[in-house]
Amino acid sequence: MNNNINRHNAPRDVFLYLLNILTFYLSVIGFIMLYIQYISAAFPDPLNFYYTAIANAVRVSTSIFIVAVPVFILTSFLLAKDLKSNPEKREGRLRKWLIYLTLFISSVTIIVNLIIFVYNFMSGELTIQFFLKILTVLLVALAVFGYYIWELRRKDAGASKIPKMLAWALSVIVVASIVVGFFVIGTPAEQRAKRFDEQRVGDLQVLQNQVVNYWVQKQVLPASLNDLQDSISGFLVPQDPASGAAYEYRIASPLSFELCAIFKTSTKDFKVAYKGARSFYIEPVYYGSSFQQNWDHEAERTCFTRTIDPELYKPKQIPAL
Repeated sequence: MNNNINRHNAPRDVFLYLLNILTFYLSVIGFIMLYIQYISAAFPDPLNFYYTAIANAVRVSTSIFIVAVPVFILTSFLLAKDLKSNPEKREGRLRKWLIYLTLFISSVTIIVNLIIFVYNFMSGELTIQFFLKILTVLLVALAVFGYYIWELRRKDAGASKIPKMLAWALSVIVVASIVVGFFVIGTPAEQRAKRFDEQRVGDLQVLQNQVVNYWVQKQVLPASLNDLQDSISGFLVPQDPASGAAYEYRIASPLSFELCAIFKTSTKDFKVAYKGARSFYIEPVYYGSSFQQNWDHEAERTCFTRTIDPELYKPKQIPAL
């Protein structure tokens, strides 16, 4: 009877075990990635700190974590229920192969992290950030290794309360991790507003370059942004991505102009105050280097005044015919 049951459930067992182990790996990867980014935000390294990269990594790892953990808990529950009804399946080859594979990966992770630790220690990498990251990976790898060693050796299918306790603990960790993420990168609504402001800054950067190029070509500032329209190059004057309104442009002097936009967030809210840290607000999506320019703004109408230096931007000489 048991053989018939095993043969009948073989495809189901393969599906559940493979899905379980895959979501387990994803959960562990998501957890490690998430808390490494939290450590990077809490203890910024002045030699390697980029807020935007941290925020993006937090979003990715949180997404993995939120989706993979519930699926892992569900498949673990179904497998535990099946093992309780069919204790002989505990000796199944697929189950043992996957457990030993997990033990192997955990062992390799521990060894690699110890090698990295020794190498960085000898290189003078003694920051609290480095120690906490190594500690996080080691603790996770040791926890995984210890749990699966216990799971491999135990014979009391369904009798132990440890798996259920771990499931509840994992659920609490997921909720707590998501809450912490809101403090690091903000709520989804705040992130959407921030992305709109990033686009506004990118548009102003493009307009600034077009205005300067116009002056270089004609030695005069454009009377309005519409003068920048070019059917040959295909340039169209960008508009506010949320409202569709035109950006403000004003000539202050023959060599100075202003570009204005209405922002919904403040750059101060998304920068980490750390002396010496290279906390960049946006990634370059324009011509030139914004890191040499000032695009800080508050959550209000903000104008940026730019003055053209004729020594840096020399007028283009038109050859005589």
